[in-house]
Amino acid sequence: MKRRNLVHSAALTATATLLVATNAQGATANSQKRYKIVIQVSDNDPAKWNLALNNARNVQEDVGATDVDVEIVAYGPGIGMLKFGAPVGDRVHDAVKTGIRVVACQNTMRAQKLTQEDMNPNVGYVPAGVTEIMKKQSEGWAYLRP
Repeated sequence: MKRRNLVHSAALTATATLLVATNAQGATANSQKRYKIVIQVSDNDPAKWNLALNNARNVQEDVGATDVDVEIVAYGPGIGMLKFGAPVGDRVHDAVKTGIRVVACQNTMRAQKLTQEDMNPNVGYVPAGVTEIMKKQSEGWAYLRP
């Protein structure tokens, strides 16, 4: 009798383990993939910035804004379009409202003697733009330079 209970108990344990594993695989298969893209803008050109902002918006629309992390990194001459009053300032503001992170390189800001007061109030900051892109890529982020 004890042997029969032991075999029955082992069979139940194996079945429960199989069900848990199957449910875990099903949950993984059914869960939405999270995408990540970092976009470089190093040109002081409104057309280039509009292209980058359009790319970011299109990615959000295509895969769903809640399923993608988008970060635009500006450094070098590209930081000019993040200054207060820049021609693309309203578009940057709108992008940030949709969850797109727009960041300025503090190395470039120092080199150009810019302060946060000179910048669009909607942007964030990173110590080094190139390093930010490198780190994102090492974390598996897709890279785009329009």
